[in-house]
Amino acid sequence: TSLAGFSRAYIIAGQTYPRKVDMDLLSVLSSLGASVHKIATDIRLLANRKELEEPFEKDQIGSSAMPYKRNPMRSERCCSLARHLMILASDAQQTAATQWLERTLDDSANRRICIPEAFLTADIILSTLQNIVEGIVVYPKVIDRYIQQELPFMATENVIMEMVKTGASRQECHEKIRVLSHEAAAEVKQHGRDNDLVSRIRNDSYFSPVHDKLDLILDPTHFVGRAPQQVTRFLDEEVRPLLQPFQDQLEGSVKLNV
Repeated sequence: TSLAGFSRAYIIAGQTYPRKVDMDLLSVLSSLGASVHKIATDIRLLANRKELEEPFEKDQIGSSAMPYKRNPMRSERCCSLARHLMILASDAQQTAATQWLERTLDDSANRRICIPEAFLTADIILSTLQNIVEGIVVYPKVIDRYIQQELPFMATENVIMEMVKTGASRQECHEKIRVLSHEAAAEVKQHGRDNDLVSRIRNDSYFSPVHDKLDLILDPTHFVGRAPQQVTRFLDEEVRPLLQPFQDQLEGSVKLNV
């Protein structure tokens, strides 16, 4: 092994290394597939809400049947191939589990397919995901509209807490805002109108002690918790140190033909 350039060797091995090594290898790639599938699925869901879009070429056809559509074809491709990558781990598991005594010869044909396929599949889904991220388009105004539709409901507990600070009964306040919330929800669901809960609160004299605080209560930045700090810390302490050794390989971009 030293003549071949290997500094270490398996202490116990016959003609081959233990096939559980292949299982460990494909488990890592399968885990990668699950992560890519999750990312691409979230992109597809947000694209359906028109909050963002993956890159879309000038002459790209989003749907052969419906010309207006801009299907997230790259993300769909990532999900499709990621599922294939995820199930390849079971090939290695079956092979490792069914070796007779020291080894049997039914491993070779299988592993000569599943191991190269796993690496090739991992490579293309990562390349495709890189292309998506490099060209993704975000629509802040659409996001803001969704926030404004849901934020009044999310802020009801904050309204109750502010009312209690002024001396109001929490139970009574809860009941009043529950009624107003259901009325506003009915306007949205039954009539397709905008969420008017804030207007209902402003027009109810019971909530007059907090009328001048509603804009502050409804500030979206009050509902993100420590997410910004957590993301920054995660990038600084987890991601960047892992990328540092590979800085010379991180340049360039990915071009795809779709």
